Amino acid sequence: MSRICELTGKGRQVGHNVSHANNKTKRTFLPNLQNVTLLSDALGKGVKLRVSTHGLRTVEHNGGLDNWLLKAGDDQLSASARKVKKEVAKKLAEKAA
Repeated sequence: MSRICELTGKGRQVGHNVSHANNKTKRTFLPNLQNVTLLSDALGKGVKLRVSTHGLRTVEHNGGLDNWLLKAGDDQLSASARKVKKEVAKKLAEKAA
């Protein structure tokens, strides 16, 4: 399983460990990923995703999973998140009609 947030696309970054003698060795910075179940109001059920803590904060800031998915572009979402986005959009279109 790759270490990439399913909602924000945030992945690993590369940098250096710097010693007291200013020696630099390569290292990776991994995102803080959590397995969470986010509730979808439109679908009326929970959706299991692997999301970074930064992603969780943005979802809460935007008013829930449904609002976040509708605002997010498909290029940053994972395949499972795109599938959920499609289901949410379909349900909301049915309710509007």
